[in-house]
Amino acid sequence: MNMPPPIRSRLIKACAALQQGGPNILRTPAMKADADAILFSAKSFAAAMLAYYISLRIGLPKPFWAIVTVYIVSQTSAGASLSRGVYRFAGTFIGAVATVAIVPNFVNTPILCSFVLAGWIGLCLFFSLLDRTPRAYAFVLAGYTASLIGFPSVLDPGTVFDTASLRVQEICIGILCAVLIHRYVLPKPMTGLFTGKLLATLRDARRLAGDALTGTPEQNRKDRHQLSLDLLTLQGLATHLPYDPVAATPQRRTLLLIHDRLARLLPLTAEIEERAHYLGIGEGELNALIRDVRCWIASTHPGDGEVTARLMGQARSVQKHLGADIAAPDGPVGANLAGHLAEMIGLLHDCDRLGQDMATRWQVRKVASLHGPKRASGYVYHRDPWMAARTALGAMVAILSGCAFWIWSAWPEGGTAISILGVCCTLFANFDAPVPFVVKYFVGSIYGVLISLVYSFAILPQVTDFAVLVAALAPAFLFAGSLQARLPTTFMALGITLTIPILSGLGPHYTGDFATALNMVIALFAGIGFGAVSMSLFQTVPANRAINRLLRLSRRDVGRRAQGGALNEAYWTSLMIDRTALLLPRLRASGRAHADILDDTLRHLRIGHAAGQLRKTIPQIKGEAGAAINALLTAIAACFHARRLTKPDDLIDLDQRIESLMVMLAGNPHKSRARIVDLLIDLRFALGVKQGASGS
Repeated sequence: MNMPPPIRSRLIKACAALQQGGPNILRTPAMKADADAILFSAKSFAAAMLAYYISLRIGLPKPFWAIVTVYIVSQTSAGASLSRGVYRFAGTFIGAVATVAIVPNFVNTPILCSFVLAGWIGLCLFFSLLDRTPRAYAFVLAGYTASLIGFPSVLDPGTVFDTASLRVQEICIGILCAVLIHRYVLPKPMTGLFTGKLLATLRDARRLAGDALTGTPEQNRKDRHQLSLDLLTLQGLATHLPYDPVAATPQRRTLLLIHDRLARLLPLTAEIEERAHYLGIGEGELNALIRDVRCWIASTHPGDGEVTARLMGQARSVQKHLGADIAAPDGPVGANLAGHLAEMIGLLHDCDRLGQDMATRWQVRKVASLHGPKRASGYVYHRDPWMAARTALGAMVAILSGCAFWIWSAWPEGGTAISILGVCCTLFANFDAPVPFVVKYFVGSIYGVLISLVYSFAILPQVTDFAVLVAALAPAFLFAGSLQARLPTTFMALGITLTIPILSGLGPHYTGDFATALNMVIALFAGIGFGAVSMSLFQTVPANRAINRLLRLSRRDVGRRAQGGALNEAYWTSLMIDRTALLLPRLRASGRAHADILDDTLRHLRIGHAAGQLRKTIPQIKGEAGAAINALLTAIAACFHARRLTKPDDLIDLDQRIESLMVMLAGNPHKSRARIVDLLIDLRFALGVKQGASGS
């Protein structure tokens, strides 16, 4: 067919543009996410069908548990899938052993048996909430395995050993198939993802350091808050690295050293920004130092050791010169800023070197040449035993309430409903507000039930061959698997993938029974529905209450450090950064102002750091100065131990104490004088007094 020349010309141009832009379209984040989701779904379905086939071949009576296990274990990366599989196996085995030990010993007392099972589930949940690492999944599994096996066996304890033994076998097959497929079929290593995230975090930290001297304070606050979240994310990813299928993974010591430096940089940049803003821009050796440091941070080759050594020497020289005259108006603050700049230069240089080592040989070449601490501490998790116990007790109350109704009503499917309730109470307990996630799971279960009924009574009766069965199951599982790979729809997808195998009765033979299926559906919805209600009553923590508790614990720990608490500096810094990372999502949920509350946490970190360092100097200072420092720290401890917020009058009193101390130290020739003055300036800025802040 002949085309007019103008149309032919436009068509040729459109084809050329599509040809050039096609590869770029495929590289967009949305297309990449879709491709990753499709690949994950295909691999998970292949693993599920392999596990199902093996279970059928060896004669297991309920092979659908192998399918369920595959979808629970499967993760988007190979390392995470293997680690989750290991944790699931450990938790399943321990939970099965505990169930076998509990149920037969209370054969004639179902109420007491239910109480002991609920206690075991609560204990496992307590330890999982305290752990807060991916390893906590083992505790979760130990709890809800006991729920799945134990409650249906309470009224029939003679079968508990066989049930537990078969369940462990089915789950082990599911774990093995999921791990093999995700590890060896187009594997997606965790190491590449972790390395990319770490290097991006190092670049962001370097930019934050430069912005502390030149950038806008509001943007710097957001960057510091984001850095705290990035450190938590990196720690979670690093847990899976030992399980990753790569030839070499980053050394744990290297990662700990990098973390310690990034953690110290976070409050240090705030301190430098405040000093620079207070002193302003002018002339002199301090401002020349700031310009040199700014240029060094912005340079494309900052890892030169000679340049770093020269800058650090320049900073120490400025610090010594400005700190010689304590009576000068801005001399001590300038000396303090120069000292912090020297520390920041050293930390940034260490991060550059450690990052280069990771990119090449995954190990630290010369630890002795690092400027920061040589001893690695690593990430510290905030753990709250009281809140963990509260949540665990809430789960126990919910389960026991359900058990009381079940035993009183003699409901035949009550054991199944309570087992599902136990799963919900443990699986969603790590959320402050678990009900929205339970609702997503409930919605997914509704879809799963509808699909299962279609399979059970319309499709499966026509299937006589395993290959045909796989083809019939593929559309539902592939679609649900792609949803599971996307964070917003993960729980809804689990409701689908966990419901279809069980409710469809994917066993050795077709056993379609509408009455049995209906009873199972009622038990499923009753368990999830009662779980949502009970968790809203007993396991939900309002965002404001969680925020206030974190702030109160931070204030309490500041007081303890002022009194001489045993927390070392690296531990204290990392703990407070973790609390900052915990505050961010809760602040978004509560609708409260982010910046002010997060700045309070950062100030608590800095006050605790300065107070702890000052407490260590007291044995070195005799006489009136030592007594004054002790009195100052006692006043800080009293101020931050109180449940009430710090009032402006409290800050004025602390400011006057600090000022009197600095005047007293002006004529003191003690060799630790410069160090103490430096810490007093840190404390004064951290309290907000130097900048006219009204409270911490």
